[in-house]
Amino acid sequence: MKAYNIDNFAALIGIDWADKKHDICEHPNNTDKYHYSIIKCKPEALHEWAMSLKKRYPNQQIAVACELKKGPLIYALAKYNHITLFTINPSTVAKYRKAFTPSGAKDDPTDALIQVEILTLHMAKLTAIEPESPAMRSLTQLVEYRRNLVQDSVDLSNKITATLKNYYPQALEWFKEKDTFIFCD
Repeated sequence: MKAYNIDNFAALIGIDWADKKHDICEHPNNTDKYHYSIIKCKPEALHEWAMSLKKRYPNQQIAVACELKKGPLIYALAKYNHITLFTINPSTVAKYRKAFTPSGAKDDPTDALIQVEILTLHMAKLTAIEPESPAMRSLTQLVEYRRNLVQDSVDLSNKITATLKNYYPQALEWFKEKDTFIFCD
């Protein structure tokens, strides 16, 4: 695993993601400035934003922190060579927020700023997301879907068994296998 240092990056960025918009806090390295922006949750908007970073910081790496390990936002940003993605556990951001905001008030720009602060102070302890190939991402999703289908099948079988125990307990004695067509009929 490669060790990262904030000096390796031209800017540190925190993204507080949502399904309609993403709040962004951008902190150019070696400055005291923070720029806040909002981008739409659209592939075109993400591409335009990523390319604008490349223009503003030519031939330099940019560190981007997010509370995700996978999903459309991560998949969209992982394809850019000038962006290094770091994942921050959502509970870490929540606890950090609570430590400095006793009221627990949450807003998206502040969470993006908190991610930048965590990047600044604890980058060496964070995990960088290594981009997977499209084939591996597809396989991972298929395995996850299969796992969910198997769990749904087990849940349904358990519900049927519980119901039959209440109304027709003999059926459970007659059929040992609960996942057969004849049992379901």
